[in-house]
Amino acid sequence: MKAVVKIGGKQHIVTENETLLVDLLPEGTKELTLDAMLVVDGDKTTIGTPTVDGVAIKAEVVEPLVKGDKLRVIRYKSKKRVHTEIGHRQKYSKIKIASIK
Repeated sequence: MKAVVKIGGKQHIVTENETLLVDLLPEGTKELTLDAMLVVDGDKTTIGTPTVDGVAIKAEVVEPLVKGDKLRVIRYKSKKRVHTEIGHRQKYSKIKIASIK
């Protein structure tokens, strides 16, 4: 069984016992109850308007803070003495999908 859920403004395709990185959740969050936007169960597909009724997805937070890869953003213009370098490292939360019912 697969489902499409919306977490932090982004849509994710999830299955049971899957772990995924989502945008940083508020501090102290241990469990999430999510609404499904679309459910695929074998050959049967159910589309919600906007969510599917009677389907609840339980997720638990495995790690509240995970740091992503470091990105380097460079701005350079030749012959103009313009060279700036900025670094960025996104913060995520790691969750595990416990059940889709």
